[in-house]
Amino acid sequence: MIWLRKARLTFHLLRGMLFCATVFPWASARLRERLIRAWSRKLLAICGIEVEVLGLAPGQAAPKGAMLVSNHISWLDIYVIHSWQPVRFVAKSEIRNWPVVGWLCDKTGTIFIERARKRDAHRVLHHITEAMQQGDLVCVFPEGTTTDGSKVLPFHANLMQAPVAGKLPVQPVGLSYLDAATGKPTLAPAYIDDISLVQCLNAILKSPPIKARLVIGPQLHAASAGRRELAESAREVVTHLVEGAHEAAHGAAEAFHSLPVAATPPVLTSVAAPAAGH
Repeated sequence: MIWLRKARLTFHLLRGMLFCATVFPWASARLRERLIRAWSRKLLAICGIEVEVLGLAPGQAAPKGAMLVSNHISWLDIYVIHSWQPVRFVAKSEIRNWPVVGWLCDKTGTIFIERARKRDAHRVLHHITEAMQQGDLVCVFPEGTTTDGSKVLPFHANLMQAPVAGKLPVQPVGLSYLDAATGKPTLAPAYIDDISLVQCLNAILKSPPIKARLVIGPQLHAASAGRRELAESAREVVTHLVEGAHEAAHGAAEAFHSLPVAATPPVLTSVAAPAAGH
């Protein structure tokens, strides 16, 4: 029954807030990761979603000190990624004011960007670069908005300046939502157009069991080109991953690494912040 699952979700959110308020201030980084991963997996289970992670060899650890880039379909994307490997997301500052969710995002290390302030771009880029240099995995959604999952929109290149400047890798991943029984794409989690968060949640809870498929692609080493070339190649790799064309994804990565080294890009003046919803 939907009302019972909503009650479980409410309790789970409150439990997350309690942990963030009482445990996180004193927890080690490893313990925080364990708590975030477990909490995200429980949230997805309540929503009837199982996660399948492809592309890693057995026993292979998740990457560290890199920028993770993904296509963006739903508010669930954050928890699907967290259920695999807790990361630091970059999101528009408006999300910080969302009830409960905004507070949780803030306490779990989200990097917020104020899109209306051009100078904030420099602060965010430095923050992202420093976080990656310290070993964090920082996730952005370069499309800047959500889609129904049938295509990958062009990637904004601005935030790609962080891995370029820091000579750090980019880790593309492809995300899709499938009917668990048939394996066909489902639109239930898509947080698009004028759909409200409540409407999206109702669609998820009314849907048959869903499989969230996360495909880890080959890394791109940003020192070989500028941010625009990096964004274009990252989008190409993500598109192939979403389509299930793994060999093509590796071919796109190899083609990127064969590009001539680009000149130092100009100083950034503005950033279009990735959305974490619509």
